[in-house]
Amino acid sequence: MKITDIISLLGGLALFLYGMQMMSTGLEAAAGNRMKQILEKLTSNRLLGVIVGAGITAIIQSSSATTVMVVGFVNSGMMTLRQAVWIIMGANIGTTITGQLIALDIGTLAPLFAFLGVVMVVFIKNVKSHHYGQIIAGLGVLFIGMEMMSGAMVPLRESEAFISLMTQFSNPLLGILAGMVFTAIIQSSSASVGILQTLARSGLIGLPSAVYVLFGQNIGTCITAVLASIGTSRNAKRTTIIHLLFNLIGTTLFTVICLTLPLTDLIEYLTPGKPEAQIANMHTLFNVVTTLLLLPFGTLLAKLAQKILPESADEANQEHHLMYLKPLSASPEYQIGSSAIALNGLWKELSRMLGMVRSNVEQSFDTLLHEKEKGKRAEEINDREEYIDYLNKEIAGYISNTIAIESNEKDSALISAFFKMSSDLERIGDHAMNLFGYNKHLEQQRIHLSEAAKNEIQQMKDTALEALSLLQRENLTVAQRLERIAAIEQKMDDMTVAFRQNQFERMRHGDCQNESSVLYSEMLTDFERIGDHVLNIGQMMANNNFQPEAEKKELVIA
Repeated sequence: MKITDIISLLGGLALFLYGMQMMSTGLEAAAGNRMKQILEKLTSNRLLGVIVGAGITAIIQSSSATTVMVVGFVNSGMMTLRQAVWIIMGANIGTTITGQLIALDIGTLAPLFAFLGVVMVVFIKNVKSHHYGQIIAGLGVLFIGMEMMSGAMVPLRESEAFISLMTQFSNPLLGILAGMVFTAIIQSSSASVGILQTLARSGLIGLPSAVYVLFGQNIGTCITAVLASIGTSRNAKRTTIIHLLFNLIGTTLFTVICLTLPLTDLIEYLTPGKPEAQIANMHTLFNVVTTLLLLPFGTLLAKLAQKILPESADEANQEHHLMYLKPLSASPEYQIGSSAIALNGLWKELSRMLGMVRSNVEQSFDTLLHEKEKGKRAEEINDREEYIDYLNKEIAGYISNTIAIESNEKDSALISAFFKMSSDLERIGDHAMNLFGYNKHLEQQRIHLSEAAKNEIQQMKDTALEALSLLQRENLTVAQRLERIAAIEQKMDDMTVAFRQNQFERMRHGDCQNESSVLYSEMLTDFERIGDHVLNIGQMMANNNFQPEAEKKELVIA
């Protein structure tokens, strides 16, 4: 094999992988956050879930990309573990379409696909056409790469050493190991199966040996999802376990069948003289049969994954962590579904942050109303404020890392809005800390608030909590939410004006001390600013037509 053949082989592999990346990127840009709605509607039962998984994988030609997407969806709480089972099963079926297309020798039309896709990207001004053109061009580039690899492997037919190596794969363990390692290295079962078909077409490996390499390739493709699950939630890691279990069970089953029954002879008889079609058919049979056998036991697979990776008390109670987003150091590269994953994860982290902010607002007011509360709440309020600051920093960092690769304009605008929402929430948290700090000044100066002032503080507390609660109300439309938030913000402004006037009256009648009047005036300022920040968040939600959704529960899907 000459150096030029090696270069051609590597170039073909690069084009193949880049073609898949183009298709994935095009689909992501075209679908954006709608991928979330599509999956939620179609994963309501196992059969539809399998169809969705197969369909998405057939389009992007990569079960790894689909599985990584599912890992991200489970990690961000968009999908339950049991729903993920069906998508993974479907992904394993969908990935066989590449092999079937290679067997049909569609590569002769590859330049035409590439040309049509480029025409759509370059000459048509419509943005959506660009995305669809990218998918079509990616398909063409993929098969051009496959043809390059095929041509580069022709000289290997003359290599006795290589042919001798191929014969070693008749040993099931060696074949499975070889397929697993090679696929894990290039992180694409579609590419490794395509290369196996090319070897078979060149007469370098027969079906009896190729089947074991093929089975190993199904296991090796799991490595991409395993890597993507690093730094994710427990459930996301269980998703990769389900993917691995599926392929291990299928490999064990089909290895036993091939060793005891003449399955390879049957496949060769059905498609004589077409080794690439024989491998494609075996690949399809492997995944379809394994899916049909495991489909009734999908919930058991999910339970087994939970047994293998049980809940960790340390992980659940660890301090300062992102629950729905990966830390920046472990963030995945751009992949299909990233818009939906980012948006859903960001909102859930913002909801956590909002919950902490609301608790600090409530408890800070309580310390002003009930002096005994200060000692009990001090450490809790301070710790929560540190957590709020941590989340704001991590969310801002995640957004700056994500916005650079976001290709959907609408989703990009919403991600930018989330950045501003995080800042507003952090500022509300600061105002809560100001309220908490006033108690310390009152204590140091031995000042007591009048009952009239406390009554007004109670009203401020109730109104501020009502305003914050509106941000997460799910039974309101976008317009209704903004209308109510605007109304309550105006109420807070009116209350501030009225309470200041009441304070002046109490000062005029000598019912309160000068020092307490200054602190009370600052309390009113913080109260008013809380309303301003809530209104900012409400307006950003409305401007981006963002609607909070109910928390998805882990249910057994029938």
